[in-house]
Amino acid sequence: MTQYIICFNEHWVGDHREEWFIRRGPLAKAVVEEMKNAGVYVFAGGLDEDIDKAFSADTTSGTLEVTDGPFAVTEEFLGGLTIVDVAGDEAAKMWAGKVAEACGWPQEVRRIG
Repeated sequence: MTQYIICFNEHWVGDHREEWFIRRGPLAKAVVEEMKNAGVYVFAGGLDEDIDKAFSADTTSGTLEVTDGPFAVTEEFLGGLTIVDVAGDEAAKMWAGKVAEACGWPQEVRRIG
């Protein structure tokens, strides 16, 4: 079995009314339940949308520096993630498709190495 991250950037979500997001919640929860029942679920969660609450830790200078904000200054940032433990790429793609359909926005899939 191999672990994969299924994730999305916050800017992929798009602008939607609150009612739209409320309708997506049960769909996403159902996919998580399906993953658990299939024995592939490791973890899933959305990240705090307030990027100003992020901080970074960096030791490349030889000294630990912890700073407010994301490490890279960018308009794109991770919005949420799911970790699955599956047999291979095809299974990871299948689960990513289910997550994308439930959430209503694209997902990126990468093997955890």
